[in-house]
Amino acid sequence: MHLFNTTTPFFDIFLSLKRHYPLILQLVKREVISRYRGSLLGLLWSFLNPILMLAVYTFVFSVIFKVRLDQEAGVYYDDQFAFALLLFAGLIIFNLFSECLSRAPGLILANVNYVKKIIFPLEILPWVTLGATLFHAGISFLVLLAFLLMIDHPIYWTLVYLPIIIFPLLLLIMGLSWLLASIGVFVRDIGQFIGLLLTVLLFMSPIFYPASALPESVRDYLFLNPLTFIIEQARAVILYGQLPDWAGLAVYYMVALLVAWGGLIWFEKTRKGFADVL
Repeated sequence: MHLFNTTTPFFDIFLSLKRHYPLILQLVKREVISRYRGSLLGLLWSFLNPILMLAVYTFVFSVIFKVRLDQEAGVYYDDQFAFALLLFAGLIIFNLFSECLSRAPGLILANVNYVKKIIFPLEILPWVTLGATLFHAGISFLVLLAFLLMIDHPIYWTLVYLPIIIFPLLLLIMGLSWLLASIGVFVRDIGQFIGLLLTVLLFMSPIFYPASALPESVRDYLFLNPLTFIIEQARAVILYGQLPDWAGLAVYYMVALLVAWGGLIWFEKTRKGFADVL
């Protein structure tokens, strides 16, 4: 099977999103609401969770361990909140990536009833997961900005570049999600493997440290991790007021688009066998 010998056009990556947007939006709302259904505080938990986590990070790393960034590891090295901000910003990006990919192998298995319905567009299921995860990531970013205001940290105008930085990561997530959702139908163990891989990525990503804190000989290998560049760029525009690395972003966009296209092609080629396996 030649993967790119296909009738799936390149811009079909966005076709299902455009064509089924009302359905995707409805399913995203259901996904978000169902997460907190039955709880006393309901949707309020989506705000409380990041607030409590940021408070814990600030207390633990600023008061108990009193972690400081040295001058070469980043600006605001003398700020007692620097490490908590660095950690929280990195975790927002990682959680966005991690939640989508950890759920991807089970997407089709969890929606077997949709497989039997010929008219249901199965390719939108990763969009639904991404939409719900983006909702919570957006709230976490709002909490981060509110905290920056509270501690009188500058809010830089470079923040406007954040969507441009995040978008290629979303394309990468979609491509990998389509791929894993398909493989998960035929190879049930893939979910366990992805869980282990995400744990490794957690510690191999510059979440608990800035990439600049590592020796240059090691730093280049760290950027083989697809999360490293996005985490560093997001911190740059939010916390440091630096412009994005446009050349690096251009390369990332090209790779992410190819991954998204390849993932969709694989999904479309294998979906015909879903009903036979399930």
